[in-house]
Amino acid sequence: MAATPTHVTVHQASRVLEVGFDDGKTFRIPFELLRVYSPSAEVMGHGPGQEVLQTGKREVGITAIEPVGHYALQPQFSDGHASGIYSWEYLYHLGADADALWRNYFDRLKAAGVERDAPMKVAGTGHACGSH
Repeated sequence: MAATPTHVTVHQASRVLEVGFDDGKTFRIPFELLRVYSPSAEVMGHGPGQEVLQTGKREVGITAIEPVGHYALQPQFSDGHASGIYSWEYLYHLGADADALWRNYFDRLKAAGVERDAPMKVAGTGHACGSH
C-alpha cells in the first residue's frame, strides 16, 4: 500500500514543498525539482524519448496549489505551467529519489550542452495533442 500524506506545506521563501507521509517520512522537495520533473505531457512528452528538457527554473515559484480528488496535487508555477498533476506516489518518488533525480537532470543538461539557468527556447511542438 502506498504511503498517504499527513501534511503538505508550501514554503515560499525557501521554494520547497514539504510533504509528510503516514510512514513517518517527510520530504522537502524544491520547486525547481517539481517543475523540471512535471508529470505533464508538456514536459514528459507522450512516450519515452519525448521528454522536454526544462531550463531556467531555479527561481520558479508556486503561485497556487489545488488538491485533485484525494490522490494528487496540481500546482500552478510562476512561469505559467499548471498542467502537471502530482499523485501522492509521484511526490513520494520525487522526495525519496531526489538525489538521483538531480544527478539525472544535471547529466541531461550536460549532454544537451545547455546551462541550468538558460531560458527555455520557445518553439512549436510540431504536434497537436491539445495539452499545450
